[in-house]
Amino acid sequence: MNQPRRRVKGARTYDASRRQARARQLHAAALDIARQLFLERGYVATTVESIAEAAGVSAATIYKSYGGKAGLVRELCQRALAGGGPVPAEERSNALRAGSDPRAVIEGWGKLTSELAPRIAPLVLLLRDAAQADPEAAALYDELDRNRLTRMADNARYLADAGHLRDGLTTQEARDVMWLGTSPELYDLLVNRRRWTVVKYSRFVTDTMTNALI
Repeated sequence: MNQPRRRVKGARTYDASRRQARARQLHAAALDIARQLFLERGYVATTVESIAEAAGVSAATIYKSYGGKAGLVRELCQRALAGGGPVPAEERSNALRAGSDPRAVIEGWGKLTSELAPRIAPLVLLLRDAAQADPEAAALYDELDRNRLTRMADNARYLADAGHLRDGLTTQEARDVMWLGTSPELYDLLVNRRRWTVVKYSRFVTDTMTNALI
C-alpha cells in the first residue's frame, strides 16, 4: 500500500526573482561599462571582449544579449532617449501637447532637450565618427537621425494643426528648425567646444525654436 508523501519541513518553491534581479544588475553594469569604454576609446577600438572582461561576463553573453557592438550602442541610445525620470521622455513630450500655450509647449521641449542631449549626443557623435570605418555604425547613425527627423515632423504637424505656426512657415521648415535645434552637433558645438552650460544651451534652443516657429 502506497504511503502518502510527507512534505519536507522547510521546503520552498523555487523563486527566480532573485536570479532575475541579479541578471538585470549584470546587464545594467555591462551597459555602463560599455558606454564608458566606447566614449574613452572610440567605437572601432573598443571590442566586445574588452567590454565583457571589464564587466565580468563572457563575450558570448554580450553577443547573445545585444548581438555585438552595434546592438550595445543601440541599447545605450534607447536608454539615453528614455531620459532620467520614471516616465519615458517621449511620453512626457507627448503630454506637453495637451496644453494650449505653444510657448509653454516649446519651453517643455527645451527642458527635455537639456535632459536628453548630454545622454544621447555623445553616443550619436560616437557613431558618426565611426561611420566611415564601420558599416553597422553608419547604419545605426542614419537610423537614429531618421528617427529624430520623424519625431520633429510629428511635433511640427502638432504645431501646424493647432494653428500655432508662424504665418508663411511650412510644416517641413518647422520640422527642420527643430531637427537642427535637437541635433547632437549643435550640442557638441555649444557645450563641448564653446563650454556653454547645459542650462544656457537649453535656453538657446528654446528661444531659437520659439522665435522661429510661433
